[in-house]
Amino acid sequence: MSAIVIYDPVCARPYDGDTPHREAMGGTEATVVRIAAGLGACVVQHNRTESSGSYRPPERDPTVGCVIVNRDSRALESVRHLYPNARVFLWLHDRMRPGSRRARWLASTRELLRSLDVRLICVSDTQRAAVEATLRWMGVEGGLHARTIYNPIDETLQPDGSPIDERKLVFLSSPNKGLKFTLDAFRALRRRMPDLELLVGNPGYKTRDWAPIEGVRDLGPLPQARMHAQVRTALCTFCPNFVVPETFGLVFAESNALGTPVLTCDCGAAREIIGDARQVVAVSGAQRLYEGLLGGCAPRWRALPAQVAAMLGLFDAYAQRIGAWRAGERPVTAPDPRFRLSAVLERWRAELAL
Repeated sequence: MSAIVIYDPVCARPYDGDTPHREAMGGTEATVVRIAAGLGACVVQHNRTESSGSYRPPERDPTVGCVIVNRDSRALESVRHLYPNARVFLWLHDRMRPGSRRARWLASTRELLRSLDVRLICVSDTQRAAVEATLRWMGVEGGLHARTIYNPIDETLQPDGSPIDERKLVFLSSPNKGLKFTLDAFRALRRRMPDLELLVGNPGYKTRDWAPIEGVRDLGPLPQARMHAQVRTALCTFCPNFVVPETFGLVFAESNALGTPVLTCDCGAAREIIGDARQVVAVSGAQRLYEGLLGGCAPRWRALPAQVAAMLGLFDAYAQRIGAWRAGERPVTAPDPRFRLSAVLERWRAELAL
């Protein structure tokens, strides 16, 4: 076993270092793969029964020096038993607010967090602010410390001169991250620009059934290389998501690294990660009300309300931005050095004191 273990207690199914090349994969799991390879760490998964290289089933090992628990603090009891001599880090990827379900999960392990002197690792300053507010809500803000270490992107991602199809938009996120609102907005865009096309892909761990919509093509789950190929030639990554605000937004960082701008909502960590106000749009109270009323409706039942909303100007900001980008104002993007794998690994090594 490596001196460093990343313990994943929540993955839906086992994965390994080759998974990103074979099939669709969530951003958190892809990040674990990159960090594990860079640190020479073993990845232990709660549902793995056989070893595959450095990807192992759980087994007790007192020689492990550092263990990074992925996402869920409720695994700390198991981790204490498996790796009794390890320093423990809790790598938080998900949205957390005082009183939320995930905050209550964290609060339920308050004593373990203290006794193990767990360090909390957040994926953005935006997320860390919410985690620190949660620690205050828990009454433990003085005893636990949170740090920000960004998620990494592949160092090879960069613009390659691919021709841009100004008619093509892509949505390549989990469908629960605002896909229904995105489809409604796209309907409005297409009425103004009938040649637009929206390509929809996803990481594969959540699926949604929706009726065919004119101009929308469902790509299904995509491996990273195929996803990146679609992004390279798109006018933009179109993801007006405020339903599940991103704590990092790997699709934002990767899209910009490939030379493709993002059009998304100014919420969560979007502005922090993108760093360009031209690529974010403010969320209005009317939009929140609209989604609050229709959030539980299937896309097929939202067509008429979406048409009314479009007539009232709910999607105008997106149409104006897309129109301007098609007319020559499309932002130029490039890889952000903050997210280079080498830079992120340096932060991890410093945190782990390697």
